[in-house]
Amino acid sequence: MSIEIQDVHKSFGSLEVVKGVTMTVEKGEVVSVIGGSGSGKSTLLMCINGLEPINSGRILVDGTDVHARGTDLNKLRRKIGIVFQQWNAFPHLTVLENVMLAPRKVLGKSKAEAEAIAVEKLSHVGLAEKLNVYPSRLSGGQQQRMAIARALAMSPDYMLFDEVTSALDPQLVGEVLDTMRLLSAEGMTMICVTHEIAFAREVSNRVAFFHKGRIHEIGPPAQVIGNPQQPETVAFLKSVL
Repeated sequence: MSIEIQDVHKSFGSLEVVKGVTMTVEKGEVVSVIGGSGSGKSTLLMCINGLEPINSGRILVDGTDVHARGTDLNKLRRKIGIVFQQWNAFPHLTVLENVMLAPRKVLGKSKAEAEAIAVEKLSHVGLAEKLNVYPSRLSGGQQQRMAIARALAMSPDYMLFDEVTSALDPQLVGEVLDTMRLLSAEGMTMICVTHEIAFAREVSNRVAFFHKGRIHEIGPPAQVIGNPQQPETVAFLKSVL
């Protein structure tokens, strides 16, 4: 079981943002993707989940070609949870109701089943006390943890995180990263686009450094962060550390 990215190219009009990326993420692995703004990191996540079409190459999830004609994307996306910078909850629903929604609508669970799943996942991310409040009453960190619980409620095999801490106040970043550490410790396969270099060093099996739409360097954190080989990696790390 794996996500295989094979020579993927992606353009928006005349602007090519992903330029021949090849990478395999094995089951149980955590890969952190680092790099400057506009380097193609977030676009690649959208392509993996089928939210953006690709121009060429292939992306295989457990052997299924995401972008092939005839692929049931709705079915495939049940395997791949994705959490964005913006948490996009339904403001008129409580935290519990937000997390129940997908199990009911997509998985066809009964109300009782969906509620049991939602309570379990919200408790797991430390929000057991917030079930009946509305999203506007949560802090930014709590809102992101709710978004993680919502993705986990679909029982995905893979989790994609797109700069989930970038919009948070510094004091709230830690609680979201702690939730991601917990998932990693439990063996969740994760691709994390992040600018939290200490987190990437601590949690990742591998780190991929993106520069101008390409992977310039990929390897264990001790190599890519601790002893980078490419001048672009060195320059980027100097700018953020």
